[in-house]
Amino acid sequence: MTARPLLAGVGVASLAAGLAGGAALAHRLDQSVAAAPAGTRLLAPGPDFSAIARLATPAVVNISAQQVYRTSGSPFANDPFFREFFGRDSPFRVPLEERKTSLGSGVIIGADGVIVTNNHVIEHARQIAITTADRRRLRATLVGTDPVTDIAVVKVDGHGLPTLPWGDSSRLQVGEYVLAVGNPFQLNQTVTMGIVSAVGRSNVGVADYEDFIQTDAAINPGNSGGALVDTRGQLIGINTAIYSETGGYQGIGFAVPANIAKGVARELLAKGRIVRGWTGISRIADVGEETGFGQPAPGAVVVEMLRRSPAERAGLLPGDVVLALDGQPIQDAAQLRNELARAAAGSTLHLSVRREGQRKEIAIQVEEAAGDGA
Repeated sequence: MTARPLLAGVGVASLAAGLAGGAALAHRLDQSVAAAPAGTRLLAPGPDFSAIARLATPAVVNISAQQVYRTSGSPFANDPFFREFFGRDSPFRVPLEERKTSLGSGVIIGADGVIVTNNHVIEHARQIAITTADRRRLRATLVGTDPVTDIAVVKVDGHGLPTLPWGDSSRLQVGEYVLAVGNPFQLNQTVTMGIVSAVGRSNVGVADYEDFIQTDAAINPGNSGGALVDTRGQLIGINTAIYSETGGYQGIGFAVPANIAKGVARELLAKGRIVRGWTGISRIADVGEETGFGQPAPGAVVVEMLRRSPAERAGLLPGDVVLALDGQPIQDAAQLRNELARAAAGSTLHLSVRREGQRKEIAIQVEEAAGDGA
């Protein structure tokens, strides 16, 4: 096959003239820069992404987890006719184990082998295998998980392993450059670059507590649990999810901020579990009505709560509109959901609610959540 010319349809004379013109232009640019008056601000060179990648990639690992799910092996299990007569106690229900392999990424945060990843990467796992950047394959043990934030910690036996230092995600600004490092589609040590598109994203539908960093750095299946790194070479997020209508990258990815992941990892290492507060409020929603400017009215509606829960004992009722919590105005359901997930066991939440046109003050004594729930 004939190779296509680099400059199709351009003759030798034209090419020579173009090169000469380019050289002359470069010479004029050099002269203009040299002649720039004192005090003129010139753009500084951008960050050295290759150096950042060299620092980050050794600390990102591939995670392979064998997950086991309980399923029904009966062909009649999903038949509406049999469900109507037998319900959940159908004699045709034969529990089986369905095995799947989850592939994701993790970040080494401790030189002794402590690795942070996403809960959904290792959830229901019976075996967890780690492949390091230098191709070592290690067996990992589970330290603890937190489904509320979708963060988990596992550990391998090791010492002197490469790590990534934690960054302060609260200082992150929209427009900053970031690198996403992970193992998409089992393509190990893949690095992509983008910017921070937004911070504080919620209503993504991934976890109960959502305060995500949004980025346009390419994130694909297999990147979950990998590192989002800033230009200082610091870990500022754990890549978690993408927004996609095709299953692949469409320019919108989400990461758990480092400050959240760091706090969860620290507590899991200390206690093996996360101690969370519980109010019994199980379902909330946006107000749904609009102001005169066409914007949703502020507040969040309590749709459902559990009987004999702290919320019910405090006098909260379904239909109450929460306007403020501890004096802080509540704008929507996502904000209230995050505040409730953050509430510590033993604390008291002071809610200002609107009920039948009247404002009421309600104090809820937060209790410790049973198990891993929130």
